[in-house]
Amino acid sequence: MENRFIVPQFIDAEDKIWGPITVRQFVIILAGALFVFLSYKLSDFSLFLFETVVIVVFVVLFAFYKVNGAPFHYFAVNFVETLKKPHVRVWRKEYIRTETFKNKEENKKNVDLALPRKKLVSNKKLSELSLIIDTGGAYKGEKDANIENNLWH
Repeated sequence: MENRFIVPQFIDAEDKIWGPITVRQFVIILAGALFVFLSYKLSDFSLFLFETVVIVVFVVLFAFYKVNGAPFHYFAVNFVETLKKPHVRVWRKEYIRTETFKNKEENKKNVDLALPRKKLVSNKKLSELSLIIDTGGAYKGEKDANIENNLWH
């Protein structure tokens, strides 16, 4: 058997770059450090301390906390989507007055617009087509087979 393939194992495990820190966690920590630095440069010391505590809480939450085994940012995105458009639909039944939908001429009879359904392809033709496809064209169908047989005889 020359066509052996290696099947990847543990594809849901993230790559570690430094100890137990994954690439995703490292990028989140770097982004948090950038926000702390911007906070240090743009605000006074007491505001900087408050902003740093808030940023560190968000960085730890998004980088390390998991909800049902999934990273927190999946939970946060799903939560926001649920808030934007909830999937619970409430049906408020309203009664519609049928007089507005009646014909203008009450004496006119309602015409049934349903037409009989036409069969596009017969069952025999469908089974023949599926046999042609299943055999990869080796079976050419009854019509073509009869034509070929008549040419040879």
